Amino acid sequence: MRFENKKVLVIGGNSGIGLASVEAFAAEGAEVYFTGRDETTIRAAMEQVAGAQGHRVDITDRAGMQTLLDDIGGPIDVLFVNAGVGGFAPLRQVTDEQWDFIHNVNLKGCIFAIQQALPLLAAGSSIVVTGSIGGHSAVPGNAMYAAAKGGLYAALKVIAAELVTEGIRVNLVSPGPIDTPLLYRNPGTTDAQVDQLRERMIEAVPMKRMGQAHEVARAVLFLASADASFITGANLCVDGGTLELR
Repeated sequence: MRFENKKVLVIGGNSGIGLASVEAFAAEGAEVYFTGRDETTIRAAMEQVAGAQGHRVDITDRAGMQTLLDDIGGPIDVLFVNAGVGGFAPLRQVTDEQWDFIHNVNLKGCIFAIQQALPLLAAGSSIVVTGSIGGHSAVPGNAMYAAAKGGLYAALKVIAAELVTEGIRVNLVSPGPIDTPLLYRNPGTTDAQVDQLRERMIEAVPMKRMGQAHEVARAVLFLASADASFITGANLCVDGGTLELR
């Protein structure tokens, strides 16, 4: 019960890693709020996790985010910024629209969500953000996503340095190949291409399998909890050894 009497906000908590984290936080006693963009999956998540309160908000909608934060009120003990989108395209096929869509969610949206939530965070609170090993590796066709996640990693190091004197910890969890809905929602990607991508991912993982959302959630809760009280600015890879053992 590490989060008993703690208020937790999960941005992007209606599926995959976010939902697994909502479940885990709630199981450890937290008062959990979460966001998503799809009303159907938000309702399903609320039915799945008793007591969790879901809100339909897009991370790129600053007015909507501010309304949510005003409704929740403070203090927020844990902010987990997990919202993200995927998108694969070789350089010759990258468009302005694709680039802006991915960066507006994965980079800009995440940074400004933290900025907006800061007034509700006090000394002793924790920020965890979902990165990706894709921001640290050269996967052909992944330039848009890698640039956004790599930029997120760089920005969070600076943010962690800015907030450390305020007693707010900031850490990144970087999943490797995880079997979540994000893998199957890449615009313009066919089912056959997704299957091929999945096979390549598994082959690249030393453990020779995809990770599961709950395995990432465990890392999120560790970084968010007092167990990680002397850790800030860290990037914890949950990737079956993909980066570390190559």
